[in-house]
Amino acid sequence: MNLELSKIITLQSDQINSQLNLDSIKVAVVGIGRIGLPTAILFAKSGLTTIGVDINQNLVEKINHSIFPLDDEPGMKEIFNDVIKNKKLIATVDIKHALSQVNVVILSLPTPMTDNNIPDYSSLESVGKQIHDFLCPNSLVIVESTVEPGFIENILIPIIEGQDKKFEAGKSFSIGVCPETANPGEILKDFKTLPRLVGGINNKSSELISLIYSHVFSVDLIQMPNCKTANAVKLTTNVFRDVNIAFVNELALLFEKLGIDIFTVLDAAKRKYNFQVHYPGSGVGGPCLPVNSYQIINSALSNSLPIPKLISVSREINERMPIHTLQLLKDALDSIDKKIIKSTIGILGVSYKPNVKDIQLAPAEKIISELKSLECNIKIFDPYFISTDVFSIRTEQKIEDMISNSDAILILTAHQNFFSINPEIFNKLMKKPIVIDTRGIFDITELNRLKIIYRGIGRPY
Repeated sequence: MNLELSKIITLQSDQINSQLNLDSIKVAVVGIGRIGLPTAILFAKSGLTTIGVDINQNLVEKINHSIFPLDDEPGMKEIFNDVIKNKKLIATVDIKHALSQVNVVILSLPTPMTDNNIPDYSSLESVGKQIHDFLCPNSLVIVESTVEPGFIENILIPIIEGQDKKFEAGKSFSIGVCPETANPGEILKDFKTLPRLVGGINNKSSELISLIYSHVFSVDLIQMPNCKTANAVKLTTNVFRDVNIAFVNELALLFEKLGIDIFTVLDAAKRKYNFQVHYPGSGVGGPCLPVNSYQIINSALSNSLPIPKLISVSREINERMPIHTLQLLKDALDSIDKKIIKSTIGILGVSYKPNVKDIQLAPAEKIISELKSLECNIKIFDPYFISTDVFSIRTEQKIEDMISNSDAILILTAHQNFFSINPEIFNKLMKKPIVIDTRGIFDITELNRLKIIYRGIGRPY
């Protein structure tokens, strides 16, 4: 490797810009999943030779054979095809080789939870050890993964430095954060429009990250005083949503009993300038919101500080919503003297959010598990999971196959094309149609006109 390239943290701003324009800065993106792969694609599109690293051999082979794995990300496939064709992006499972070829390492690794709701940073810690072993001296490490405040300073840096002090942060390598902020299903749009946070262990690392990201993304870069503040901002924005969804879910449970339609309330409330609308549902899933709330809680616990009560209670509310959904189902079946045990339940949508192929921490999983314990026959239709196994159930090829002969339909995801479903289909294919709509897909008046038995979260019946 060019000696100058191995010393990126020693270069001045004009030298960095020159290296960027000459494609002399080489990048490895470790973790090429939902966010990491689009990140690697955009870095490659900017002209920088980029290596994607992942332990998933099948994913690596797909990428190297020009098979794009994220068809639910509009506009990204065309860019992917171009950078693969021009050999600006390659993928590998060999992190040792990748780190030997680059002087910028971007970590886009998952940070899930354990079964006890403790953040699991094992992937980052494992890669941190490999960085210690194989990183080129004077390289830059950028963490995009969402972590709690203090993780970089207190855990990751000591791992990279190692007990042998092979490296020293700020001297023989530099490190900082630029937390990802993209919304699954809208990643390219968000990459083009959403500001990014930049925080480093010192001014030099922040400057380097800003120069590199300015070359790749035409968005504002918000300078944070350090890594932990940048990570705190990222968590704050997502926990805000989790808490507000819990607030609306709690109102929804009350309004059901009062005969008030939560969606009518929200439609009027959102017209006030300072009200930011959130919607109720069968639970909050995905790799971000639930995890981020527990990261904040864990941050308090690990520092022997009081647990944030509002966040903790919000988690409890949102985690109870799958059980409330099942109670609505049981209530509707009871209204026609039908027992939920051994009934046939059709599920419409299993993704954790609309318009993406992703079931991470989806509320559907808990609901399906409970239905299995009741010996229910479960049928699933989701346009993103056709004729495939989801939660150990083979999904249906057509929506009609899911509806036909079901005792009740549970709507768990608000995919856009569900809004065009003609509710008359339920009368045609079900003996006594029951619809449990947890996402406000259907108009109550229309379902009542069709004499469909209806229950919905936050909706009168």
